[in-house]
Amino acid sequence: MKYLSVYLLSAVVLLGACAPAEETSKVTSSETSSSETTSTEESSDSSKQSSQTTETKSFEPLDHELVEAYPNLTFDQPLHYTTADDGTNQVFVVERTGKIKVFENEEEATEAKVVVDLSTKIDFNGQEKGLLGLAFDPEFEENGYFYVNYTTKETTVISRFTTDPTNVAEVDLTSEVILLEFPQPYANHNGGHLAFGPDGYLYIATGDGGSGGDPQRNAQDLTKIYGKLLRIDINAADGDKNYGIPDDNPYSDNTTGYVEEIFAYGLRNPWKFNFDEKRDLLIAADVGQNAMEEINLIEKGGNYGWNIMEGTLEHRASDEADMTELEAPIWEYDHSLGQSITGGYTYYGEENPSLDGVYLYGDFITGKIWGLWLDEDQQVENVELADTELMISSFGVDEQGELIIVDFNGKLYKLTEQE
Repeated sequence: MKYLSVYLLSAVVLLGACAPAEETSKVTSSETSSSETTSTEESSDSSKQSSQTTETKSFEPLDHELVEAYPNLTFDQPLHYTTADDGTNQVFVVERTGKIKVFENEEEATEAKVVVDLSTKIDFNGQEKGLLGLAFDPEFEENGYFYVNYTTKETTVISRFTTDPTNVAEVDLTSEVILLEFPQPYANHNGGHLAFGPDGYLYIATGDGGSGGDPQRNAQDLTKIYGKLLRIDINAADGDKNYGIPDDNPYSDNTTGYVEEIFAYGLRNPWKFNFDEKRDLLIAADVGQNAMEEINLIEKGGNYGWNIMEGTLEHRASDEADMTELEAPIWEYDHSLGQSITGGYTYYGEENPSLDGVYLYGDFITGKIWGLWLDEDQQVENVELADTELMISSFGVDEQGELIIVDFNGKLYKLTEQE
């Protein structure tokens, strides 16, 4: 029996409490399915996975074994794994309870040192609150800047800290510079992921403000910061702000009161997004309400439908919305397969060559891990790679491009290809 922690990442996970799963360490790739991007009109067939089987397969993954990446290390409710991309081969883990830890990217690592402890500044007394995100400045080797996303009792804070990039030690909390702070109407749906894009701008995912069903319709309201993917320029402070608005943001310099930081909108609670730089794609996973979990290709100014749509299913009709302008997900799955999607990364490492160019993601409740292939014509193919008992809170990649799977229970794993 898989027991669920009281500290869950989205309200929807409460629907899947105590879901049993078979124990497994060696896993076999399951049946493959393919589909084109599903249109709204094609989507409402009994809330089933939006896929149409085809005879042609785009990729054939081998079997994989799930192994501990760092057997000697355990973390406290880990939510993120990343690097500073500075050539040091060090990796960082974010713990929801407030600490960021660093260690050498070696299987035999025995110690993870605290870089910063924000436990006295944050509020993690809620299912989806705490220290939620971490991103290193593209010029970290020169300036020592890193950025975090955390919650207080009433707000979300995006801030910058400074450390010595040549000797990462425990950070002085007085180095904090707050970039953004905004109130949270409810305790849940806080988003939390942030990352720098290839354009050098900082992208920030926000949830729809919480409760259930987006009662204030925040995600569709361009005057609200909630239910959005934001983009800011951290190198161009503007007026009383410690950042600037990129000139090509969709609503830059608008006169209608729209939030200028918005890059895309209509999201419920995006939990992890990833830049696939080789194919110039921005991929985001959005946690569903009662029916569908979805994956979106994010484009500037795109409206991804929530709360008019949940995936490709109608959720709450709107007379004001132009349905033809809503962006459908490239992939979705219903709650017979999982109840809380965790977005991952496109794999470009060397240890699992059969997964090259495949987007890997999972589900926090069921512990399933899938590989999703998207070809040049946006034909989608999805393959189950593993059925685990992990509470998959995140994925990460090291400096070599190897994928790490983060288990909320405290351990880090990887998939090893079996010949």
